[in-house]
Parts: sequence; C-alpha cells; structure tokens
Amino acid sequence: MKIMIVDDEVIIRTGLAQVIKWEEYGLELLEPAESAEEALERMPNERPHILLTDIRMSGKTGLQLAEEAREMLPDLEVVILSGYDDFTYTQQAIRQQVGDYLLKTSRPEEIVKTVLAAKRRVEEKWAAVSHDFQRNREARNRLFERLVMQGGSGGADMQLLSTALVRLFSGTEPHNGYRVIIVCAEGWGETHKSELLLFAVDNMLNELMVCETLLLKNKIVAVVRTREGLDSGMPSRSMIGQIENLLRCRLTAAGGRLVAKPEQLHQSYETAEQAFRYRGLLPEAVWTYDQIEHRRGGSSICNETDEQELAAILLQNDPIALRSWAQRYVQTRLEDPQMTVDSLQASLRSAEESGVRWLRRVLAMTGREAAVDDGSIQAAAVSGLPQEDLFRYLHAIMKLYHNRLADGQTTHVRKAMTYIEQNLEDDVGLQHVARQVHLHPSHLSEVFKKETGMTFGDYVTRQKIARAKALLAASPAKISEIAQKLGYEDVKYFGQLFKKFTGKTPSEYRSDPLHAEPAREE
Repeated sequence: MKIMIVDDEVIIRTGLAQVIKWEEYGLELLEPAESAEEALERMPNERPHILLTDIRMSGKTGLQLAEEAREMLPDLEVVILSGYDDFTYTQQAIRQQVGDYLLKTSRPEEIVKTVLAAKRRVEEKWAAVSHDFQRNREARNRLFERLVMQGGSGGADMQLLSTALVRLFSGTEPHNGYRVIIVCAEGWGETHKSELLLFAVDNMLNELMVCETLLLKNKIVAVVRTREGLDSGMPSRSMIGQIENLLRCRLTAAGGRLVAKPEQLHQSYETAEQAFRYRGLLPEAVWTYDQIEHRRGGSSICNETDEQELAAILLQNDPIALRSWAQRYVQTRLEDPQMTVDSLQASLRSAEESGVRWLRRVLAMTGREAAVDDGSIQAAAVSGLPQEDLFRYLHAIMKLYHNRLADGQTTHVRKAMTYIEQNLEDDVGLQHVARQVHLHPSHLSEVFKKETGMTFGDYVTRQKIARAKALLAASPAKISEIAQKLGYEDVKYFGQLFKKFTGKTPSEYRSDPLHAEPAREE
C-alpha cells in the first residue's frame, strides 16, 4: 500500500518522511510532493492509496487537492495535516469526506495511529470489492457451466447468458457463429505451477481473442465468436506460438462444431470434448471436431506377427528393444487416418493381453500358473503417453518374470522351452536354441534333461506333435502341408511319429469327431 506526503514546507515533508519508518507499517512511501499541483500530476502513474497533505499551501489547498484527487482515485483515503486549529477548516474537511484531520503539532505516534486507521479503511474497501467480485465471478462461472457445459433450457437462460458473457454478445460486428474451444497448457511442472500457467494463458487468450472463458483445474473452456469471412474461431498457429514463447509452455486447443446460435453452445462443447480426447494423438497443436468426426476406427488387435516379436523380446529381457517395439506399435496406429481414441485403446489392451498370455504360457510350461495373479499384472498399468503407457505395462510383466519368477539355471531351461514353443515352425534344433539362451549345447542338453525329465529332442518332438494336433483339428490344410510347416519333409515319417505319440494316424485323428472342434492355442 502506497502513501504520498504533500507539503510546501520542506522541513515538514522531509521530517514526516524520515522520522516515521513507514515500511515497518506495511506502507510504501512515495517521493513527497511540494505542491498540490505536483501531486495531481504524479497521481495517475503512481496511484497512492493514502494522501497525507497540508491544508494550506501556495497554489491549491489541501482540500482542493483532496477533491480533485478523489475524482481520479475514488477510493483514496485523505488525511489533512494543519498548523491551524481552525474549526472552519475542520467543517470543510468533513464535508469533503476527508478521513482524518491532524495538527502538525501531533506526536509521531498519533500520526502513525491515524494513518494506520486510514490503511485499515482501504483494506476494508479492498475486501468488500474482492468479495463482491468473487461472488459475481462465481455466479457467472456457474451460469457458464450450466448453459455451455451442461446444456441450458434456453429462453430466460439465454438472456442471463448474454448478460454474463457480455464480450460475446455485445457489439455489432458481423460474425459466423460461435465455437467452444478446450485449451490445455503444459510445461511448468508441479500442480500449483500448472494452475498459475493456466491462469496466465487464460489472461492472454482474453487479450488476443473475442472470447469468454471458464478456468478449470486442468484446462480452459473458451467460447469464441467467429468473425464473418475472416476466421474459424480457432487460435492461429502464430497466436499459439506467441503465447508459448512468452510463457515458455506447450499449448493444445481442440475446437467443437461451429454453431449459429448461443442456444447451441452445448452442442459445440460436446463435440469439443470429443475432439479433446485426441490430445497427444494428433501431430497438430490445434484441431477441430471436423477433422476427426469421420474416422471409423483402425486396427484394434495385436496381430500374430506383432505378438511373436513381443514374445521374443520379453523372453530375451531386453528393455531397449521392448521400448522400440511399443513405440513402433503405437506409431503405426497413430498414422492410420481412420484411428479413433477407442480403437487405439482397444489396440493397446490387445497388446497388453498378448504380454499376459506370454507370461501365462511360459509359467504353464513348468506348472507354475499359480505364481502370478491378475492383480499383480494390472498394477503395472500407468497413465501417460500411449507408447509409454504400453511400454511400462509390458516392462512390468518382463520384470515380474525375470526378477521374481525365474531363478538359477532353471531360467535357461524355461527360456529354451518358451523359445521352442514360439518358434516350432522355424529352427528349434539344439545348437540354435542353445545360442538363444546363451548356453553351450551340451550344457543345455544336460540341464534340460535334469529339469524336465526328458531329452531336449523328445521335448521338441512332443511340442511339434501337439502343434500338429491343433492344426489338424482347426485347419483344413493338407497333412503334407502341416508336416512341412513343422519341419518334416518326409510325410511318411511324420505319420509314423504322430501315431507313436497319439496312437492314431493324422487322418484318423482328424476324422475323429472328438477332435473336430477348434483347438485351443497351445
């Protein structure tokens, strides 16, 4: 709070300035003025809150100063200081609503007491104004939310809206209609700083656009009046850049449908909300509902190729490759012009489920299905950018297996079994699999027999026969094609091997009604 001393006697004004430590009382002392004329000239720029002035000065009197100063600063508190104990001056001061009247002979503590009383009156005015402003602002915000975000009933509601959102409905400039825009700002870190950032962005939007805004916790809802033939109501790229450069932040803005009447603002808001869901998924910083409304949905499944790549990465415990896979998986879907938020989310869930299936298959091979439950897997999910979200979920599955469920040399056997199961149609010979699990072939053969109770070759054969059974039950492929798919060039040998393990030839197995149903995935 600022105080200005005005007196044409240099001894008085410098004495008042130096004897009393104004800063100790929460007051900023402005440079004292030696005349009413000087004070009036400086007031528009310096805007004091308290005026301590002599009543008799050369030129204009203190009472004339008080009267003219109040016209400039209606809330100014005036304290008259006089060397004359004159009741006439006192009466005139009261008529001019001077706050207090003191004699120059008053002790410093009496002057301080009087000035502090004036300071308290200023603070009370501020509090009253702030309360009224806040009450009016809250009423306006409730109306904005009810009519724009919730949908009002029209009629009298629209009259209230035009009163509350005066910037939109005043003026005669031709316009196309109205659009609701949702703006988000990032880059200042912590929650309280984010709120300050939104407040700053809100102020700039109101300076740069004809709009009315509602400031929420994590976004700004703006209603914009579009100018006829000039713009779409959306902030331009240059405007976004201007705000970003000044505030050192990142902005995104999603616009709803352009509507012709205020009564349709809720429709624009609903479509703005739908467009806002694409934040972080589109390359643009500014977009409208028109750009996404015709999308019908892209791929929503993790296909067989993606799943096989994922399984190999999870088995190898390679976080770098996993992050690259997640980024590539998500980017492919983001580049699909038909991608919707729902189809992307479905695709992410499909990839997560692929990771879970891999974990369950690996554990099932050694009879450890009960070693993990759904809760421990689901707890790994986090929110964020889609590729980062997917990576963290799958990385948690990878760590869960390699850090908690795998141990000692048994780990190598499980990795070998998983690799065999996932690559039965490729090279699963001892030499090749040993390289995949980083063991010498003879050592892998030894620990494999010790861990599983069967030789490496017998295990591979059993897995291939199991896969053949599944293909015979679910696929119309020829027996020779299935044999070749599993690496058996000699169909006759394949048939003998199949009968050895199942008691039936491939043809007999396929024709058996018990097997004429889709086989479950091994």
